[in-house]
This record gives sequence, C-alpha cells and structure tokens, in this order.
Amino acid sequence: MGLSLTILGCSGSYAEPGGACSGYLVRDGGTSLWLDCGPGTLGNLQRHVSLADLSAIVVSHHHPDHFGELPVAYNAVKWYLERETIPVIAPVSVREMADAMVGHDTSDVFDWRIVGSGDELSIDGLDLRFDLTEHSVECMAVEIGSGEEHIVYTADTSPGWDLEAFAAGADLLLGEASILEVQERPGMPHLSSRQLAERARAAGVSRLVITHVIPGNDPEAHLREAAAIYDGRIDIAEVGLTFEV
Repeated sequence: MGLSLTILGCSGSYAEPGGACSGYLVRDGGTSLWLDCGPGTLGNLQRHVSLADLSAIVVSHHHPDHFGELPVAYNAVKWYLERETIPVIAPVSVREMADAMVGHDTSDVFDWRIVGSGDELSIDGLDLRFDLTEHSVECMAVEIGSGEEHIVYTADTSPGWDLEAFAAGADLLLGEASILEVQERPGMPHLSSRQLAERARAAGVSRLVITHVIPGNDPEAHLREAAAIYDGRIDIAEVGLTFEV
C-alpha cells in the first residue's frame, strides 16, 4: 500500500454517540503517523497499529477535541510499552498543554519537534509542511507527501485562511466543514461545506474528504452542499474508512 489515510475519529468539537473526535492515521509503507489525537482515537488507532510501532504523532493544535489523547499516550509509552520515546510534532502550545496536564516535563517520553508556519521536516520518508490557519488558537494545517503523492489536512480554520494556496494541486484534501451554509455567522472559527468546497475547487485538489462535522448535522446535507460547488470526488469521513492516494 502507498500513501493512505484512515479515519480514527471525525466528529466536530465533540463526539457524536459512539463516535470519536478528530484523529487520523496516515501510512506509507512502514511509516505510520497519528495525525491529531482527539478523545476516542487512541483505541481506534490500535486497530491498525500499536503505539509501540508508530512513527510519530502530529498534533495541529491544543484544543481538547484534537489533543485529548496525548497525555494518555504519554502514560502508555512511559509505563507499559517497550519503547523509550516517540516523536511528537506540534506547535509549542501543544507541548505546554501536555506538560501541564501530565504535571511535569514530558520530554522524557515525547521527542518534541516544535513547528511553526512554513516549517518543513521529514519522518521516515514522509515529507511534512506546515501552515498557520485562522483559528482561535495557534493551529497548523499540514501537507504530508510521499514522492508525487500529497495529502493536505486543513485542521481547524476560519474562512480567512488561504487554503487555496496551501492545498494547491493536492491529491487528497482532508477538510474540516463543521457547519452548513445556513449556520454560518461572523466570528465562527470553522468552515461550512460551502466555504470548503469553494476553496477545494479553487485549489484544484483531486479529491475532497469532509470531516469535523458537528454532531446533529446530517452528513449527507454536507455532501450535497459541497457537491453543488466542487465537481471532483467527494466523501464524508467515517470512522474506519481508509482512502488510498
């Protein structure tokens, strides 16, 4: 299998009944990245790969629905797994929050790689590039590339972020669309399906996967709203689905 994306959790802001918050598994050959680690995603991750075999954890920002399992993963690695450290790639605020929740410096387990907008790095053959979105806290979108194949994850963002430039030509855009057009309002720190679809079309991405839908919204309504604008292949994220790039 080449570059792929597996949905571990996709509920926006809080989990729907039986669901999980934001979390994804990106794999390429023997490399495995846990991309965001919201509540409920650690259990789902282990259906596919052990923490002991995970290449790295990438966290977009420190809001609990994207970060909540990180202190739990710390305890698992420190006390129970046969590995000494695990790379964690994130903004500095994620490290500060992890240290606060654990109660001490977490660098004994987490090999921190602090990133900011424009930073690039590689993990076991996967190339990562970061960009600051427009959100209520420091939040990083990430492009993950393997050769000519690229996935872009928007993380959380308001409409003001230049998604079109960052995601231009991506093979797969994993985009948050928490709300529908009728729910748009000034100051909302998230995108609607309409707003996401407009930007995906302008960016010329090959495939769009909509995620972070808030509980209570009809996923099919999000799909219809986006499909009226974006004419490429569109899917709604569901726990357990895998998309090959």
